[in-house]
Amino acid sequence: MGIISLLISSSLLAVCVLGQTTGIEELATKNADFATRLYSTASSTSDDNVVVSTFGVTLALATLAVGAGGTSRSELLQGIGVASVEKDREILLQQLRETTAQIQATGLFTSQQIEADAGFSTRVKQFYDANVQNVNYANGVMAKGSINDYVRGRTGGKVSDMVESVDPQTMAMLISAAYFTGQWQQPFNASNTQEERFYVNKYTIVQVPMMFRSDKYYLAYDPTLKVGILKLPCEEGMAMLVLLPNEDVDYTHIEESITGHVFRGWVAKLKKTKLEVQLPRFSLKQSNSLKMSLASLGIKEIFESNADLSGISSAEGLKLSEVVQKVAVDVDETGGSSGYASNNFFTTLPPRLTFNRPFIFIVYHEATKCIFYIGRVVDPTKN
Repeated sequence: MGIISLLISSSLLAVCVLGQTTGIEELATKNADFATRLYSTASSTSDDNVVVSTFGVTLALATLAVGAGGTSRSELLQGIGVASVEKDREILLQQLRETTAQIQATGLFTSQQIEADAGFSTRVKQFYDANVQNVNYANGVMAKGSINDYVRGRTGGKVSDMVESVDPQTMAMLISAAYFTGQWQQPFNASNTQEERFYVNKYTIVQVPMMFRSDKYYLAYDPTLKVGILKLPCEEGMAMLVLLPNEDVDYTHIEESITGHVFRGWVAKLKKTKLEVQLPRFSLKQSNSLKMSLASLGIKEIFESNADLSGISSAEGLKLSEVVQKVAVDVDETGGSSGYASNNFFTTLPPRLTFNRPFIFIVYHEATKCIFYIGRVVDPTKN
């Protein structure tokens, strides 16, 4: 499997270098619009830290689409932006999932009365590594334990307590879990980390462990939105964009303005420059019900009595009761396998970019520009 993933990764890089348009690039481009719209909708309900695994939700909804028909299916595929990608859609999503090797879990948990079609279960396992399980929702403790055990096992314990409670009337629950940690290509030196002020808002200041590194980084500035964009390259072909709005710009204005097109424009504008970077350590653990967010994006019928999920089961009246996602993100000084963590020192002092106020981050696959996570850090001392 490692050799296959390596070959896929190499071919993805090759086509991007040659500048050719591929199916996987088209899929990633269209899905980026879903990713930004989903994040904008989900983040609008909170003033605190937020993180969404947008690719994790894509895989979960693509899993459901395998067993959906009619309007239910078209809403799902149009919603995640891949309806027009007719050729090899499932194979392309499978390639993206396997190439990036992210820690994630997708599962569909149906009530005991619902018998899933064997063909559906086999197909979603093949393409999305998703599992279908029966649980006894009437026994809340047992159902919760089954779901939480599944997620804990699939993520190696990185994501736990997936659900806190379940509705005994649940027919089917779709779950998505994901874990990300920045394995930097340019690690921060832990000995340079020190306590610094972080300005949560006009009235709240907290002390945070502020990491520091002086090096050459890719940087851009968007004069229209008044936001600085820093790229932090990671291992496994991933990268994180960290967005710092000007002091007089509210982060919500940036969130409302992010689209797939804007994101790709930022990436295209990045230029390498000497820079001192100060970034706080942070750890986010977020659990979100996405039913309302998805409905606002036009994905509604799967939750209604007229849902067509006949490809999942022949059970009469089958509909989805809930979509739940839990994401864990850990960002610290940790680097890649090389372990190199010393700083470059320049003859002239480079400019400094200090993330000491609320910022936004986007984790993406560099070769395809596929967005995997979008989040906001308002207070690094909180999850």
